Amino acid sequence: MLWLRGFVFTVVMYLGALIGSSLVLLLFWAPHSTRWAVAKGWGVFCLWAGRVICGLDVSTEGQENIPEEPCVFLIKHTTALETYWQIAALPRSAWVLKQELIWLPVFGWALGLAMPSIAINRNSGGSAIKQVIDKGKDRIQSGMSVCIFPEGTRMPPGETRRYGVSGAALAHEAGCPIVPVAHNAGDLWPKRGMAKNPGKIRFCIGPPIMPGDCKPKETNLIVQAWVEDKMNEISTIYKDRTRTA
Repeated sequence: MLWLRGFVFTVVMYLGALIGSSLVLLLFWAPHSTRWAVAKGWGVFCLWAGRVICGLDVSTEGQENIPEEPCVFLIKHTTALETYWQIAALPRSAWVLKQELIWLPVFGWALGLAMPSIAINRNSGGSAIKQVIDKGKDRIQSGMSVCIFPEGTRMPPGETRRYGVSGAALAHEAGCPIVPVAHNAGDLWPKRGMAKNPGKIRFCIGPPIMPGDCKPKETNLIVQAWVEDKMNEISTIYKDRTRTA
């Protein structure tokens, strides 16, 4: 039954993405705020569908930590859930993502319009960081925040890797805060298979971290420490791995 519910939810989620993306493309002439509203509606719809179909009860804590000015959100990445959660819960933002996603028909094309995204070649090293800084500063100056998965890919619950420096470098260059986000979605949403386990998923938005005079690598360590400490607090899988380590 869990597999069937997960399958139905996946179909509903992607159908919603297809409809929403098509609408965004049809509204290419409209203000960005209008296209963003369509994307946000899809995110809210996915949260609702996940709760009704799979029993995924998602809550967001720490919204008072979101600054009024644009910022850089560094978000733990373990599932597809945080992809649509950030549209539903966070202010108007641009994503940093791998350029291959932009080439996807309809959905990828809409990503460039609704966000607009910062597509990078993850294998290009320093030039990718420069691209994030240059385009990210442009987005921030236009009043948008920037969302980054600093580990660069989905991580199995209970694991982490060195954070990429681009988010901290952008915040340093733009003079804006970094807002860390941790969650326990991986406890209920396995990386493989359709089944989603019902239960409570907590997204925790941390207090803003100003880069100040710190080097980006030092700022990364501060952000990662907050995220991983919070993961150990809210994630059952993290706690279990800590006990057996």
